[in-house]
Amino acid sequence: MLTTLSIKNYALIDSLQVHFNNGLTIITGETGAGKSILLGGLSLILGKRADLSSVKNASEKCVIEATFDIANYNLKSLFVAEDLDYEPQTIIRREILPSGKSRAFVNDTPVTLNSLQILGERLLDIHSQHQTLQLTDDDFQFQVIDALAQNGHLLQDYSLQLGKLKSVKSELKKLQNRKVEAIKELDYNLFLLKELEDAKLVEGELETLEEEYETLNNIEEISERLKASHELLSNQEIGVMPSLTEIKNQLSKLADFSSNYKLVFERVTSSLIELDDVFSEIENLQESLEADPNRLNTVNLKLQILNNLLQKHTASDITELIRIREDLSEKVSVTENLDSAIAQKESELSTIEKELNAFALKINQNRTKAIPGLTKQLEALLETLGMPNARFNVELTKSDTFLNNGNDDLKFLFSANKGGQFNELKKAASGGELSRIMLAIKSILTNYTQLPTIMFDEIDTGVSGEISNKMASIMQQMSKTMQVFTITHLPQIAAKGNTHFKVFKEDVGEVTRTQLKLLNPEERIVEIAQMLDGVNMSSSAIEHAKQLLN
Repeated sequence: MLTTLSIKNYALIDSLQVHFNNGLTIITGETGAGKSILLGGLSLILGKRADLSSVKNASEKCVIEATFDIANYNLKSLFVAEDLDYEPQTIIRREILPSGKSRAFVNDTPVTLNSLQILGERLLDIHSQHQTLQLTDDDFQFQVIDALAQNGHLLQDYSLQLGKLKSVKSELKKLQNRKVEAIKELDYNLFLLKELEDAKLVEGELETLEEEYETLNNIEEISERLKASHELLSNQEIGVMPSLTEIKNQLSKLADFSSNYKLVFERVTSSLIELDDVFSEIENLQESLEADPNRLNTVNLKLQILNNLLQKHTASDITELIRIREDLSEKVSVTENLDSAIAQKESELSTIEKELNAFALKINQNRTKAIPGLTKQLEALLETLGMPNARFNVELTKSDTFLNNGNDDLKFLFSANKGGQFNELKKAASGGELSRIMLAIKSILTNYTQLPTIMFDEIDTGVSGEISNKMASIMQQMSKTMQVFTITHLPQIAAKGNTHFKVFKEDVGEVTRTQLKLLNPEERIVEIAQMLDGVNMSSSAIEHAKQLLN
């Protein structure tokens, strides 16, 4: 239930603070007085996008705040799902900054407009004149039928499966497209893969082969230089090792004289050990050195193959070539296994379609059962609203495709006159008849859906006299189980309210402002009399107003 509404710096409103009660609340005012401004402010509370042009003073912040008593409406799960802070007295605030940016808060916690819209749908239903036209839309007609059919959970399950269907269809289409492209590329990929597999790639192999090639290709020079090094180390007359051995012998005789001599002796001994090891390594290298033209040719060919592959695939090393080989292998494998993957997706698609058909059938069965009750209730209510010959013919036919809410096509046909032909609502019903039908539908829906507050914006358009009395009675009945607002120009409806507010403009200096005033009993009499007879009301209009109020 909407308990308070505060509006600051919005349209023609400087500052407005108003409290509301349950029951039927009436809002009246001359055309252009600012009733649409109230609806605009409430629309922002419900998640409508903000527009800086609606701010009264663009240099200041616009703030619209509403408090809802939701203690009895079982909305905790919704708050949890949307990650909102639940409070029995929930406060929603919208702010439009001078920069044009807007912010939304639920119980002082910032929220997205999407979350605000989801919450708003459960707090307030604003029925505008535009929404009456929605009565002719299939989507709205299905919503009415599904409310009576109690298809809510089924439609959720159906929607989940439909999402899966669309996802699997998309994946199947991608696989099929990949198959077409893969067939074109398969032969070339197979050729590239064979080249890489024949190369028998090993990480680090390129560096090893390059070293071996340099050795085999320069074996004579290597042999000569190793021989010369061997001679320089071992020659008895000029060799380094015999000379260093003699130095060691000389220093050994001095080692006991002082620590300095001993240190030099130890260093020479250490150098001789290291040099002896180098000498042994040179001998080993000489022994292992062997000219092998065949091996040189083999290594050279392998290097050419590797370098050609590196250049062909613009790879930096063997590791990258191995990765390319693995990618090609996967592509070839995927291409060869695409038929299996496609068949698996087609099977998955078939299973989902069967589940969807089962949901759609149950939805259809529930709708079929609900339609007679809906038409019966509608016709009974419309008879009280001055349409005794109103008849509905609601037909469901199976669609060839899965729609967003099942696979039913709907014909919601209407005839206003006895013996008249059934036709689409938008062709068969006048504006006044559409208003009465919409009110009847809203009245019926209150028995099947839980909605805290409903606001009718001139739903009485096109009706008058006794019919307006009947419409007011229906709204009164609705207000026993929910909070109902109605914006009206009809005195018959205005007189039925539990509380009555008047919207009016006033000039303060050079500025026009919109105000909202709660009328006391005497002021209600005057307001309704003026609605009956104009500003210069007669005494008979005042008496008529009193009769309506009583």
